[in-house]
Amino acid sequence: MATQAAESRNDTLKVVGVIQARVGSTRLPGKVLLPLGGRPILERMLARVAHAEQLDDVIVATTRLAADDSIRRLTAACRVPCISGDPYDLVDRHLLAARATGADAVVKIPSDCPLIDPAIIDETVGVFRANADRYAYVSNLHPASWPDGNDVEVIRLDALETTAREARRPFEREHTTPFIWDQPERFACGNVTWSTGKDLSSTVRLTLDYEEDYQLISAVFEALHRAGSADAAGALVPPFNVEAIVAFLDHHPEVRALNAAYAGQSWMQNHAAELRTLGNDAARSADSSAAQEAP
Repeated sequence: MATQAAESRNDTLKVVGVIQARVGSTRLPGKVLLPLGGRPILERMLARVAHAEQLDDVIVATTRLAADDSIRRLTAACRVPCISGDPYDLVDRHLLAARATGADAVVKIPSDCPLIDPAIIDETVGVFRANADRYAYVSNLHPASWPDGNDVEVIRLDALETTAREARRPFEREHTTPFIWDQPERFACGNVTWSTGKDLSSTVRLTLDYEEDYQLISAVFEALHRAGSADAAGALVPPFNVEAIVAFLDHHPEVRALNAAYAGQSWMQNHAAELRTLGNDAARSADSSAAQEAP
């Protein structure tokens, strides 16, 4: 689905989506391989991301562990490239992915966002393309506004390389981008917010970490998926979007309640004392509008 941002697309840049995936989840082991409509969740997600027109390529970044041979087999079957790197250093894996694809920028897309809307990817990447000389980093997370599970973070290669050289704290390596966005005086950061003006980031949870999340995602997929819209053949019918998901959950509060106990949770809460800019998200929202309007 094309977005308004696509009109000012900078085609001189190669922007590559990087889906970080592994089977070693402690809360929900093997979650990316759980069935969703008869196919593994990761396969369903790859099919959705393939509809993002602002991405020049997509690659999966998994670990070197033998347990993730299953990820490598799945990506090979889907004809999606895959790199293998450090199990806990996501900066390393994203840099490996950038080098393997010759990317000028990578787009961090976690595999625990299986229902991500490709139009949101396009909108966020489009803002980056239009402002690549201005921003080292563009996301839709600072502040977040779309339902949780639509995380898009675009990282310019030079900023990623600096992070690889200088980031020392374990959470900076594990979560890839805090070294960048927690230093806005050093790295110019842009943000994209939902044009509806809504903020459902802490009330609608579409991310996959717990069994209850899987139950909700399965219910949404069963209700909204159209056969052929996201299959291995690459059908061009757009997948159901975030508006359809929200409408379904509004009409089915019993489904929305399945994982409501986990709504608003974030890894950042565990590092609040170490992250300097968590309280500045409101200020960043003003810069979001400037980013969206820039030529």
